Amino acid sequence: MSAPAGAKRWEVARFRERYGAVLKEYVSTGGEAALERANELGRRALDERASLVELAAMHNELVGELLKGERDERRRGTMLCAGAEFFAECLLPYEMAQRGFQDVLQALRQVNETLEAEIKRIAYAVHDEAGQLLVAVHLAMAEVARELPKSQQKQLQHVEELLNQVEKHLRQYSHELRPTILDDLGWIPAIRFLAEGISKRAGIPIHIRATVSQRLASAVETALYRVMQEALRNVVKHAKARNVWIHAWNEDGELCCSIKDDGNGFDARGLRASGQGLGLIAMRERVTAVGGTLQIEASRERGTEILIRVPMEMDHAGTHSAGG
Repeated sequence: MSAPAGAKRWEVARFRERYGAVLKEYVSTGGEAALERANELGRRALDERASLVELAAMHNELVGELLKGERDERRRGTMLCAGAEFFAECLLPYEMAQRGFQDVLQALRQVNETLEAEIKRIAYAVHDEAGQLLVAVHLAMAEVARELPKSQQKQLQHVEELLNQVEKHLRQYSHELRPTILDDLGWIPAIRFLAEGISKRAGIPIHIRATVSQRLASAVETALYRVMQEALRNVVKHAKARNVWIHAWNEDGELCCSIKDDGNGFDARGLRASGQGLGLIAMRERVTAVGGTLQIEASRERGTEILIRVPMEMDHAGTHSAGG
């Protein structure tokens, strides 16, 4: 059994000794008191972050030791059943923790969906409503310009140019908030669109290779897009990279996606410990909320690589081909 960081090995040995004593008591005499202690042992194992595999291996070893001293087959069968009951009680805290985890994931999904709905509303408002107002301003200025002398018309032309720049930036921000291409064509085209804009503004080549042929569930595609958006933002802001590579592929029933740069890397563990890695935490939570995992490998010598894995469920499938 693995002890938590900083724990001494003798604590694990003492846990095993305690577990064996209570197990022997229950197998020999039964009783609710022993089962209650089994539940307490399960909570302790969970607190010490012992894995189910480690706990099961320890339990099987201890049951095997008890069976060695018993030759009666009927009694051995009874002991095995009692051991199974004891182990099931010990696992109850793990089951409760799993249920709690699923509840948290569901709440996180709902929060993300609510945020995305609000982002979509804001993006469309910026694009459509602000765009309509700017069109009205252009028309009003054109009408005013017709009644002004040419010297003042040139001043209005300068204002027109500024308004055009405002309109361009608003359109860009609207697309980056929630690109319509994400809903219409999927996350791979949306990532290409995002990467193209970032590459032009930051002057960093972003190389994309995708062999994914399926559309995914909307929540999954949104999560992947947001993680890529945050990762590319971090590259531009912190990495001092010369190149970025994005790769998406299917492997053993999972969608795999990596984003790697050749920048200066960072200490991911130290960043989290200092409380400055909120962006990394948000990325991991987004992926976790859709049933996936996110791993980060970073070093000063090799740059940073983020690897995302998401199960390719059947209800994710679609007709879109994102190859390239």
